[in-house]
Amino acid sequence: MIIEFGAFALILALALSGLQAGLATVGRWRRSPLLAGGAEGAAVAAAIATALAFGVLIFAFATSDFSVTNVARNSHTDKPMLYKIAGAWGSHEGSLVLWCLVMTGFGAVLTLARGLPFGLKTSAVAVQGGLGTLFLAFAVFTSNPFARLDPAPLQGASLNPLLQDPALAIHPPLLYAGYVGFSVTFSLAVAALIEGRAFSGFWPAWGRWVRPWALASWVFLTLGITLGAFWAYYELGWGGWWFWDPVENASFLPWLAGAALLHSAVVTERRGALAGWTVFLALLAFSFSMLGAFLVRSGVLTSVHAFAVDPERGLMLLGILGLAAGSAFALFAWRAPQLKGGGLFAPVSREGALVLNNLFLTVAAVTVLLGTLYPLILEAATGATISVGPPYFALTFTPLMAVAFLILPAGPLLAWKRGDALGALQRLSLAGGLAIACGFLGWLAFEPRQAFAGAGLAIGAWLIFGALAEVVERVRLFRVPLAEVGRRARGLPLGAWGMTLAHAGLGVFVLGAVVETQFKLEAAAPLAIGGEVRAGPWAVTLNDVRIVEGPNYLAEQGRLTVAPVSGDAPPRQVIAERRFFPAGGQTTTEVGLDFRGLDDVYVVMGERRATPEAAQAWTVRVYYNPWARLIFLGPALMALGGLLSLSDRRLRLAVGRRKKALA
Repeated sequence: MIIEFGAFALILALALSGLQAGLATVGRWRRSPLLAGGAEGAAVAAAIATALAFGVLIFAFATSDFSVTNVARNSHTDKPMLYKIAGAWGSHEGSLVLWCLVMTGFGAVLTLARGLPFGLKTSAVAVQGGLGTLFLAFAVFTSNPFARLDPAPLQGASLNPLLQDPALAIHPPLLYAGYVGFSVTFSLAVAALIEGRAFSGFWPAWGRWVRPWALASWVFLTLGITLGAFWAYYELGWGGWWFWDPVENASFLPWLAGAALLHSAVVTERRGALAGWTVFLALLAFSFSMLGAFLVRSGVLTSVHAFAVDPERGLMLLGILGLAAGSAFALFAWRAPQLKGGGLFAPVSREGALVLNNLFLTVAAVTVLLGTLYPLILEAATGATISVGPPYFALTFTPLMAVAFLILPAGPLLAWKRGDALGALQRLSLAGGLAIACGFLGWLAFEPRQAFAGAGLAIGAWLIFGALAEVVERVRLFRVPLAEVGRRARGLPLGAWGMTLAHAGLGVFVLGAVVETQFKLEAAAPLAIGGEVRAGPWAVTLNDVRIVEGPNYLAEQGRLTVAPVSGDAPPRQVIAERRFFPAGGQTTTEVGLDFRGLDDVYVVMGERRATPEAAQAWTVRVYYNPWARLIFLGPALMALGGLLSLSDRRLRLAVGRRKKALA
């Protein structure tokens, strides 16, 4: 009975979202606060109903109710409870309910926003309700997570073993909070286009209203992508952290558009300029999110990240994308002549630097989009198959971002409207000198032939020292007494510290990515007990192999020692496994990781085999990944910077002081 209650709650959520869209539309047309209030109530009720449906789905997985088709296909009684619960969003149907939960949840929070003009808020609530209706209808009519199975099997097929991991239990909710969070910026953009406000005071306020939503979504998406990359790094056993997989790109595209939106919204808020461009990016970010949903669920991609779904449902998702994004961009094209206003600015100014930043981010997003979709389009049109992988992105995406990174530190040091390029460069001279020194020293320390690596190290250091230079300038370090420096530092808004931390975190990531990519070492050998393989400065010895039984798997567990070839670093024990899951008949590897400061020693156990030297040996692969810690620390710092900026009192959703001017 409780399963039927969940199905009813999902249908109720669909009806309430439709009611939300209808009441808000009529309320805006009639300027009726009563109808608008009813729409807001329906939005909150839709979120509650979706949460109830999702709670029932989790209950079905937790209790192993195999009379539910979704549970029977993606769960097993022997699974640990964490993975039973995570199985609720480990399938297409369950993850779609999670998508709808985040969408209706954000819609409910939108109703709490104060200070928005009546027309803008009501129109945004209507658009958000329309989006919720589309996706809830897709869930109810084509992807019912509560469909019954009769007769119910005694045992389920279990979840893909690769997804039975703590990181994958947390990764999808974070990723969807970022993906779907951009639906609010989409709704606010469409609402602004519907309202057609063209007077100068509107767009600065609109930029202020949009920016917190964009920032929150970008932070969630940053954390979700980073956690997913870390999962791929230690779970898939290939030694890397990013492969430009099409599904990885599907999450990266809205991240790039969201980053551009954040910077563009600053110009719109401060100067009232770039309103049309900011609206376009707000539409684009969520359109990329919907495109990602199509790629993951349509069956056009084969990936460990993708859901295996039939093409018919993929076409329906493509229809949702076409309807929502197509309507929004058609409205944008109609209203584009009215999206003017804002102060003029010189090319050399903070606005000019942010425009240049947007240009590079957008072109970079286009290169990723082309690299992702071109093989699919070519195969659909001609039947030919090609592979677009890391070499393409190294030749297109990397140079674009390198130039953008070179420009980035100068922006905060330029004045609004008209800046002094020479003065900004002078204030960055120390940062530039330190960056060049770091690049040169790194080039000498690692390998003189790696000139590009030296340049990458210099760029990473440039981002870090450039971010710090802006703080040094604002607190007037070396120019006033230390007591005054401390007072100025305490007086800096959280948004300034957040920007500094985010830009420095980007530099930390660049350092880690350059060093890990250019200087990683790999070695592999068949090892008998007591055998040794070396990778760079580390020697790995196989001490013992035993069979262990897990909650729902059997594992061949290797116990190994990681010790320095030379030096005083202490040896450490690591465990690497090959796991066999009887329920699905699948075998996975569990990597042994030895964290050595900023470096990783990464050990993978292969299959058992006989060699001329030993009757029993195991193929052991070892990767020495220098500075791999920075790859994941950098985005964490970026997300922390975003959270600091989000907590700045100037970014509160209430903009009361502008309400009278815009009502």
